[in-house]
Amino acid sequence: MDLNLKGKLVLIVGASKGIGKGIALGFAGEGCRMVAIARSGDLLAELKKEALKSGAQSVDTEVCDIMECDTQELARSLIDKYGVFDVVVHNVGGSLISRNHLGGADDWNYALKFNAVAAIDMNSVLIPPMIERGSGRVIHISSISAVMLRGNPLYASAKAFLNAYVTTVGRQLAPTGVVMCSVMPGAVAFPGSYWDKFVKEGNPRVDDFLRHHQAADRFGTPEEIANVVLFMASDKSSFMQATNIPVDGANM
Repeated sequence: MDLNLKGKLVLIVGASKGIGKGIALGFAGEGCRMVAIARSGDLLAELKKEALKSGAQSVDTEVCDIMECDTQELARSLIDKYGVFDVVVHNVGGSLISRNHLGGADDWNYALKFNAVAAIDMNSVLIPPMIERGSGRVIHISSISAVMLRGNPLYASAKAFLNAYVTTVGRQLAPTGVVMCSVMPGAVAFPGSYWDKFVKEGNPRVDDFLRHHQAADRFGTPEEIANVVLFMASDKSSFMQATNIPVDGANM
């Protein structure tokens, strides 16, 4: 299937490792022009080399921590520097936050900003020029935890909030030519991931988790998540507005 992504201008926030890197290399293989954002300049430099080798037309990198910057100003500076993006991928957030379910507003606000609001703030700047042009794709990396509501309550709640944003705002965007969606990975393993060290240790919790929660009886890969993101970034997804898509090995 030809996804017709060659030459598209793609912004990936959180691109330097794991799922984000898999997504970036997927777009590189399609011959896209890429702008990659992450906190580590060294990892971004490695990504740039790999992406150019994989076929990217161009790769620009921006070192930035979205939790420490003005995200609207960041978005404005990106448009000024690179132009209106064809595709925006928000691979931001994580469960390594407070696990105190009785924590106060500071804990919950941090979880919400990290997993949803920082991306939403960027969208307030990035999406209007897409609407004016009449086309665009905005893809959020959510989590199956948003549906299963299992694990860290702050993380699951924040991703559920993100999914509600995608559904409600995505419906408003539907007539404009801008498709917003989220992709909800299940448990994915890659070097340095949460599960990676347990797999290497032969920890029995791996088999227990797979037996009870992964019908596929294995972890997913960044490439498997990237494949769905690439499809949603293409014109083939033109009738999939406001969708939250599970890619989770039949999580249970």
